[in-house]
Amino acid sequence: MTMTQASGTAVQERVEHVDVLIVGAGISGIGAAYHLREQFPGKSLVVLDALESHGGTWWTHRYPGVRSDSDLFTFGYRFKPWRGASIATSEEILHYLDEVIAENGLDAHIRYQHRITAATWSTNDRRWTVAVARGDTGEELTYTTDFLWMCQGYYRHAQGYTPQWPGIDQFQGQVVHPQTWPDDLDYAGKRVVVIGSGATAATLIPAIAETAGHVTMLQRSPTFFYARPKTHELATTLRALDIPEEWTHEILRRTYIAELNELTRISAESPDDARTFLIESMRPLLPPGIDIDKHFNPTYRPWQQRIAVLPDGDMFAALREGKASVVTDTIETFTEKGIRLASGAELEADVVVTATGFDLSVFGDISFTVDGQPVDWAQTVTYRGLMFTGLPNLAYVFGYFRHSWTLRADLISDFVCRLLRRMEKQGATMVVPALRDEDAGMQLGPWVDPENFNPGYLARSMHLMPKQGDREPWRHLHEYAEEREMLPAADLDDGTLVYR
Repeated sequence: MTMTQASGTAVQERVEHVDVLIVGAGISGIGAAYHLREQFPGKSLVVLDALESHGGTWWTHRYPGVRSDSDLFTFGYRFKPWRGASIATSEEILHYLDEVIAENGLDAHIRYQHRITAATWSTNDRRWTVAVARGDTGEELTYTTDFLWMCQGYYRHAQGYTPQWPGIDQFQGQVVHPQTWPDDLDYAGKRVVVIGSGATAATLIPAIAETAGHVTMLQRSPTFFYARPKTHELATTLRALDIPEEWTHEILRRTYIAELNELTRISAESPDDARTFLIESMRPLLPPGIDIDKHFNPTYRPWQQRIAVLPDGDMFAALREGKASVVTDTIETFTEKGIRLASGAELEADVVVTATGFDLSVFGDISFTVDGQPVDWAQTVTYRGLMFTGLPNLAYVFGYFRHSWTLRADLISDFVCRLLRRMEKQGATMVVPALRDEDAGMQLGPWVDPENFNPGYLARSMHLMPKQGDREPWRHLHEYAEEREMLPAADLDDGTLVYR
């Protein structure tokens, strides 16, 4: 309890303190809360989320057909078996998270509609002070914490990214972004143009093609697609043999990891072979005579952007059945009736869906201050892609691009808990990454090397993100095959983490 002075009158301001404050109640935050409760049952914690419920992406996205783009045996937690199909709907994923929260009593720690506006670190006090705006009551709250665990994700939930095309205001139809899909949108029997060809478009198109008059996927450039069964045949076999779900979960988890590791390896070592494999896997599923090189052969190498998974090849089926088509061109301008392309062709449309991605949210768009100095994230250097120079007692979850996000979230949870235990053993109240003398002149690069991975949402915002170095532990690795060994073995006393 603290006392503040306002207009000559003493006013009480309630300040709540917790040992660990977790930001975000999505897949990362729920996992972090679980691991913390398991390994430190005596520590107090709270999970704050700006949304009205848990789930993050799976609560925000309401467009037709919304589903996972990763298998749930790896996107699910290692501690909770997944019992459904490999590719799951948003509803199924939310039900899974419901069970995790209920089974582990996490609901008592989660507070919704609590949006953090500012976070201030004081070295003298050895704690973070967090300003919170409560959406349901309008209250301004204050929390303090010894350790801040950022699990808020990486994009803005309130609205997606839509380019400013010429003439869009004169279009007489409806323009919607999947991230803010209207509940009452009527597309039955109508001409729909979906701009984009990433995972969202690949999910949305087969879902709306069943009732729309026709759906056209308009892409500026092709995407790699990979059709695979919604349910892995090995899962069917194991369940038919009545294998315990925990065994099935672990076997399928290892199977999917091994399969993706191999595709990733081939993509890096023999990109032409990987390209041939992906294109030839698409060829028999596409309509006869379609120009595969024009529409399905990207200019970038495999895995330089995400490969979009098609469960049971559903989008290809919509193309074969004539319910959907693909156009590869650039937009010259919107017209009253649709879109005129650079080629001169015009696509008439009643509804245009801008599946054009999202805007990166740099650390939740929260204002950070350390000892009175505003934090410029672009001036920091990352420690293993999860901590940052000059930012004490703070960890950040940023998952994998190729493997499931949750695989890295689990690894980071283990690391953070090991770090907290190391602090306790040493009697330290503060830990902060700091460059050693031998690191002072090392070459710095972007948060994500564009030669490694370069989707648009990263390219648009990379200048705002922390830097990475050219050596361990200042690199931000992106491969589970490397980090599954490196993070658990990371030396917490190599001089790069300063304890006080």
